[in-house]
Amino acid sequence: MTNPDHHPSPRTKTAKGTDATPITTVLFDLDGTIIDTNELIIQSFLYALKGIVPPTFSREKIIPLMGQTLLAQMKQFSGREEVDELLVAYRDYSLRHHDDMVSLFPGVGEVIPLLKRHGMQLGVVTTKMRETTDRALKLLGLYETMDVIVTLDDVKHPKPHAEPVETALRALGADPAGALMVGDSGVDILSALAAGAVPVGVAWSLKGDAVLRDAGASHIIHDMRELISLCGIEG
Repeated sequence: MTNPDHHPSPRTKTAKGTDATPITTVLFDLDGTIIDTNELIIQSFLYALKGIVPPTFSREKIIPLMGQTLLAQMKQFSGREEVDELLVAYRDYSLRHHDDMVSLFPGVGEVIPLLKRHGMQLGVVTTKMRETTDRALKLLGLYETMDVIVTLDDVKHPKPHAEPVETALRALGADPAGALMVGDSGVDILSALAAGAVPVGVAWSLKGDAVLRDAGASHIIHDMRELISLCGIEG
């Protein structure tokens, strides 16, 4: 899937904030960024935590932590250190309902193939496990468009650490200054900044774009199609 020797031709326009470095690479978070798994995630937590959390526990408690690892979220929500049984329950619900509850966000199915045709190196950098990441990408027809996929299983330090973004960039032989990291949570933005990439937030984040701006996003896009001009692709 990865080809570190492949280097796309330079672009004539660049994203603001990258100085004169052309954009050659676009990395995407998965959940909440290109694939709408929001309701699946929320319902999986509510199912796993039933009887563990107070009756008042709701989606409003879940949304702010979305983007962190499942383990970290489950520990915080449950107040427990040992959460293996809760993780099993979460994954059981998620896998049973996965294919019926995931879809692409508007514009994704158009923009990602277009970026690919224009020579952009593309990748996914996610805190999901490999199994569910590959399943979602294959189900929605994006798997073959990605040059690199970095999941929770591939790193020691997940986002917001720099390692996931750095791992993807290294596999692609890409210059961080010429790489966009697109995400819907603060951990995406922080990981991009730590790796020297250009952080781009998506306004359709359930957390709101103010959270992404506060985390340091260089750009906020309100439509996936805005990535086309941000990458310096004309027409």
